[in-house]
Amino acid sequence: MPGAALVQAAERALSAGAQTREAARDFFEREFCAFRVRPAEGGGFFTGYYEPEVIGSRVRTDRFTVPLYRPPDDLDAGGTPYHDRRAIESGALVGRGLEIVWLESAVDAFFIHVQGSARVRLIDGGVLRLSYAAKSGHAYTPIGRVLRERGALPAGGVTMGSIRAWLAAHPAEAREVMWANRSFIFFRESECLAPEEGPLAAAGVPLTAGRSLAVDRTIHTFHSPVFVETVLPDGTPLRRLLIAQDTGSAIVGPARGDIFFGTGDKAGAIAGAMQSAGTFWLLAPAGTVPEIAS
Repeated sequence: MPGAALVQAAERALSAGAQTREAARDFFEREFCAFRVRPAEGGGFFTGYYEPEVIGSRVRTDRFTVPLYRPPDDLDAGGTPYHDRRAIESGALVGRGLEIVWLESAVDAFFIHVQGSARVRLIDGGVLRLSYAAKSGHAYTPIGRVLRERGALPAGGVTMGSIRAWLAAHPAEAREVMWANRSFIFFRESECLAPEEGPLAAAGVPLTAGRSLAVDRTIHTFHSPVFVETVLPDGTPLRRLLIAQDTGSAIVGPARGDIFFGTGDKAGAIAGAMQSAGTFWLLAPAGTVPEIAS
């Protein structure tokens, strides 16, 4: 996607100010051309993510023993793999003062890593907003696939809910299963966010529930409009214009999208069950042709 042309279209949208639904539609039809993205194999595929909301403490206590960390100063931003999940959770960073907040549950911490953000309600008052800062450099391994390959979960029955239920029912095995995902995420505090805003996206803007999309950053340009045709977990059709504002280790491929559904358990229930085929339409500025459509 030509970045300069996208910026120019965005500037014209800003100068137009607030628009009616009809005027906004006219703007997109005038300023953009839609290209259906067709991967070499299969079609579009959409999952969901959300901002977990948990209780935590700024200090370690008998109740709150699981830390979320800020990036260490010896983390190689160039991509050289750092300590993996097993090493860090076994004490590789203990004593370095990197802990931002402490949680009750290792499973909650794990899924915060997967989602890349969190809203932590502190026991002494206030809310701490955390956003993705860095990762350890190891490849992301979905533990749902690990459980399916072990026969612990049936094919077609892998959702965030079923994974959480299995981990809760098998506490002696849970840590080893989570360690199969060697990737480890570090966070930063996001003090600039208003309570009504979503977490910070990789594009540097707050996510909007139902309108923000995570895409493969190696293929797509941030802020590109994408029209999605898919189905929600309850069978409701979803036909909507979203904006590519985020990315993730598991989001790989030209027609792969991860829809942000909001904050808290209700959003998490939808996001965790979202696994739907669909159609991925990339809107490119008029007069341009994206490489993936050529």
